[in-house]
Amino acid sequence: MVCHCLLVEGARELVLIDAGIGLQDIEHPERLGRGFRPMARPTLDPAMTAVAQIKRLGFSPSDVGHIVLTHLDLDHAGGLADFPRAKVHVYDLELEAALNPLTMGEKNRYRAAQWEHGVDWVRHTVHGERWQGFDGVRLAIENETEILLVPLTGHTRGHAGVAVDDGDRWLLHCGDAYFNRAEVELNAGAGPLGLALLRNVVAHNNKVRRSNVSRLRVLADGTPDLTIFSAHDPAELPAPLLASPTSPATA
Repeated sequence: MVCHCLLVEGARELVLIDAGIGLQDIEHPERLGRGFRPMARPTLDPAMTAVAQIKRLGFSPSDVGHIVLTHLDLDHAGGLADFPRAKVHVYDLELEAALNPLTMGEKNRYRAAQWEHGVDWVRHTVHGERWQGFDGVRLAIENETEILLVPLTGHTRGHAGVAVDDGDRWLLHCGDAYFNRAEVELNAGAGPLGLALLRNVVAHNNKVRRSNVSRLRVLADGTPDLTIFSAHDPAELPAPLLASPTSPATA
């Protein structure tokens, strides 16, 4: 497993999609909780963080003006503290789940320490336009590159995909809507058994999650000008496909 973060370079600022594991998580791994570390066995290498890779590209962390999150699980939100200037965009259902968890699953999956530094949250509702057959799509930010929040709930209460207009095609970061590319390939099966068990166990609503995966499968098969990828499949986002840089593994 990896945790893909997508970096979009604009004329005035950068937009980061998901933040991965951050420097403070590496310096203080107890922030990741006792369950995550033995299960995921993350490689806590500062060089693999989004902020380190952005610096290697010649940018400053202060160049990141916005972070758009698929969800607030600890392996996607840990890097927020590395970009204190950025506005952080998230569906309001997801932020509510993280700040006011209703179930034991929600209480265990979020780490408040990852945003206790003070985050400039930008809440988005799930009521919006249609895009590629999905309802409730919201424009995430005003930018020369169109970036959309696409409801893909199920993994968490307010989970979303993030769609980026790359000019002649769209990129859709599906977050944890699915874990392995086999799930969205026709007649490919469910992928590795361990990942299948994991995604079912950690899903907030697995029935809704499976429904969204079925829709993504149809979308992936029938939309040639769309590239979809999940956060955790290492082979699904080859660098030559992208005009914009991407940060590879954080775990």
